[in-house]
Amino acid sequence: MARTVKRAFKFRFYPTPEQAEEPARTFGCARLVYNKALEDRTRAYTLEGRKVSYVQSSAALTEWKRTEELAFLNEVSSVPLQQALRHLQAAFANFFAKRAKYPTFKSRKKTRLSAEYTRSAFTYRDGRITLAKMGGPLNIVWSRPLPEGAEPSTVTVSKDAAGRWFVSILCQDTIRPLDPAGGVVGIDAGITSLLTLSRPIPGLTDAAGKIANPRHERADRRRLARAQRALARKDKGSNNRAKARLTVAWAHARIADRRRDHLHKLTTSIVRENQTVVIEDLTVRNMVRNHSLARAISDASWRELRSMLEYKAAWYGRELVVVDRWFPSSKLCSACGTIQRSMPLNVRDWVCACGAAHDRDVNAARNILAAGLAER
Repeated sequence: MARTVKRAFKFRFYPTPEQAEEPARTFGCARLVYNKALEDRTRAYTLEGRKVSYVQSSAALTEWKRTEELAFLNEVSSVPLQQALRHLQAAFANFFAKRAKYPTFKSRKKTRLSAEYTRSAFTYRDGRITLAKMGGPLNIVWSRPLPEGAEPSTVTVSKDAAGRWFVSILCQDTIRPLDPAGGVVGIDAGITSLLTLSRPIPGLTDAAGKIANPRHERADRRRLARAQRALARKDKGSNNRAKARLTVAWAHARIADRRRDHLHKLTTSIVRENQTVVIEDLTVRNMVRNHSLARAISDASWRELRSMLEYKAAWYGRELVVVDRWFPSSKLCSACGTIQRSMPLNVRDWVCACGAAHDRDVNAARNILAAGLAER
């Protein structure tokens, strides 16, 4: 049965110098409003024991605009400023629900540059988007069409560290489930092989069921290191340093883009081929504390892989089962069920007392599949 979901479509656009000025000012104003509201709420609670609501912060924003010091806030659209306050309110809600830490101030150098426009702050006509207080429509590269009859509800404009401009358009989309598939598969994540499947899939894995790790960061490590060395030699505040910083950002963007593209293609293929997918609940945050493996684990991006599998399985009518992180998938013999006392990482092949010879990763994938089907 088809389901309607809110889906964001991200496109790149190329603003004129005049168009770039408006969102650039908006980025700074939204950050200022967020930080000032956070400061006021923290001060009120620390000194007076009083909680400040979103409505009170919104009223304070109106007063700030009337002061001579912050009158420049009137030069940008009011909607992104209100959205900044809503994001702060959500951050506090997550904090009080113990889902996140206490909100922190947004840094001018480190914070992602973005501004969110709701329906009252942009127009969408004939496939063209014009933001509030902007003279003309955005020059968007429509790499794919929006859903037929889609009416955007939110538009988010952002700029990454490499200087690229993006627009993310949120609208409703109808997702139709895929036809039922008979396959079930267990997945073991790794470093030498990015994924090992409990059964080989032609065109996706090798004969053993393994998918090679492309190691995008390692492939571009020399290029990135050269750019970082060049950046370190430049004088702070100079134009040459700004150019060198942009080169480093481009190297990082290239790695991230290639990694994301590969994971999207991989997860889509897995979801299309299998009705049930079983994965292991990995604690990546704890695993990257191992300094010997942290770089390789981060490059593999297991958390993003799981996130993609979760929403794609929900979209296309597939079942995703997550096995407990303490399940001994590597030490358990998939033939007789005997658990080995120890299994160091350097042991890639082993023979059980029952005589079964195992590849460590293939055996783990089979055990994960069996455990997931049993839990289901």
